[in-house]
Amino acid sequence: MDFIRRYSRNPAAVFGLILLLGVCGLAASAGLFYPDNALGLVGRPLQWPFSNPAHLFGTDHVGRDIGAQIFHGARVSLFIGLVATVIAILIGIVVGALSGYYGGLLDDMLMRVTEAFQILPSFLLLLVLVAVFGSELSTVIVAIGVVSWPAAARLTRAEFLSLRHREFVQAGRTLGLGDFSLIFREILPNALPPVIVYASVIMAVAILLESALAFLNLSDPNVPSWGNLIGGGRGVLRVQWYVSAIPGIAILATVLAVSLVGQGVNDALNPRLKNR
Repeated sequence: MDFIRRYSRNPAAVFGLILLLGVCGLAASAGLFYPDNALGLVGRPLQWPFSNPAHLFGTDHVGRDIGAQIFHGARVSLFIGLVATVIAILIGIVVGALSGYYGGLLDDMLMRVTEAFQILPSFLLLLVLVAVFGSELSTVIVAIGVVSWPAAARLTRAEFLSLRHREFVQAGRTLGLGDFSLIFREILPNALPPVIVYASVIMAVAILLESALAFLNLSDPNVPSWGNLIGGGRGVLRVQWYVSAIPGIAILATVLAVSLVGQGVNDALNPRLKNR
């Protein structure tokens, strides 16, 4: 396929894909290497990595296996990123599609709401939502999705504005298609590629937002999150820096992988690259 060939020509995109597959491998093999509860106590607190063969990555400040939390945390981070991204993209598509298709007063109203969400810093709004509705994992995921949709809405709106007067849309109207069919069956499939590519940005930001919440002890403490592990190691950062450094590297690798894959997909889909 042309897409695969163009993607494979991008070394950074290939490297990102390898990294992302590695993170997915951690998530898939978590139950195999660490079948027990990742948050269970396993030994003496603050054992350095490789000092105990039973716990290669060491233990955290309360005696939990860091390796187990890294492997199971990959599941949590990927799950948070994927679900929050789906929520944000769905909201953004609906708002952007209606705004771009109908225009006029509805467009003005929806864009004012979008601007209101964009004026407030995303993390500040996220803190408010978590403070009001609680810090359970499901609540955190929905809250991240709710604060992440404005950019997707603007991108969808821009695509609809450029497509709504095209010949295929006019032909659909001539055939008697309703607004619902024109929006979601005719225009939306042609507007989706840039939105899907942008989803990688939302996913990377979602992982970072949850990690920031967990660092502040505002995320769900009952899940083996990388952010929770970093937050737990905050008090011993000067002497047992590895407690925070290991999950920090995992977050860095995951966000970098998602960003590189998204950029690679964007470059591979770029029509200007097809004739190279």
